[in-house]
Amino acid sequence: MKKTVLFLFLWLISISKINAQADTLAAFYDKIEKSFTYESGKIKLPEGDGTLNVPKGFKFLNSKQTQDVLSNLWGNPEDKSILGSLVPDGKGVTHADSWMFVISYQGDGYVKDDDAGDIDYDDLLKTMKEDVAAENTERKKGGYPEVQLIGWASKPYYDNNLKVLHWAKELQFGQDKEHTLNYDLRVLGRKGMYNISAVAGVNQLAEVKASIPGIIQSVEFNDGNKYLDFDADTDTVAAWTIGGLVAGKVLAKVGFFAILAKFAKVIVIGIVAAFAAVKKFFFGSKDQVVRKPEEETALLEENNSTEE
Repeated sequence: MKKTVLFLFLWLISISKINAQADTLAAFYDKIEKSFTYESGKIKLPEGDGTLNVPKGFKFLNSKQTQDVLSNLWGNPEDKSILGSLVPDGKGVTHADSWMFVISYQGDGYVKDDDAGDIDYDDLLKTMKEDVAAENTERKKGGYPEVQLIGWASKPYYDNNLKVLHWAKELQFGQDKEHTLNYDLRVLGRKGMYNISAVAGVNQLAEVKASIPGIIQSVEFNDGNKYLDFDADTDTVAAWTIGGLVAGKVLAKVGFFAILAKFAKVIVIGIVAAFAAVKKFFFGSKDQVVRKPEEETALLEENNSTEE
């Protein structure tokens, strides 16, 4: 009977300790969340002569804050080309199910779309897998996990009216069982394009897809810099076409380090801290005498007998 009572007593103490630690972690994440300043409405983008109209259901984080999330919280390499991001309402960047659209600009010229209807995307996928595999040596040297391109999560589609290309890749980082979703959009303009990439899990594909119609129309080039404003006599034509964009040839200068993922770095740190606190509670520090559970039980029973 005494053993049962003792077990229940120790169990209740451990549960209360874990709950206290969980409250501490929740406060920690809440503090991080409140450190960010979100914006809404019309945002003038710092590059590309374009405007972002923050769509309903989203909030905007500027360039510096987005980089903090991607590098310091989610464990990605630094990328100074990022202009900002769109985060879904109700999902902070420290939430387990958080994700975002990352916005950047590529000003390498006017992208011809003549080949949009002639591309065999299954053949293109094979080439892309080989390119991704070839980059893994450099990723490992840089201390980042290898990447496998699993396949299309959503096949490429080019909207000829809006001049927007979008597609989704399913990726695996290292040995992660949960695959990563990279949903990419390219908004074409006169002198370049805006890249909008969703960093999310594959299980969030439906949620990301549902937001695409609003996202597609959220970024636009200002008058004089739109796709139809192209002047063949004065403007530069990019070295790639629609197929090259999907294949990632535009990323050749930085390689596949440009592939983003959510590694939940801060959440892992929090879990490790919680485990360490619980371990310390049960087993004490290195300088303390650590007793086996049966020894603790015997000691308590002996003390009880003495008191009786």
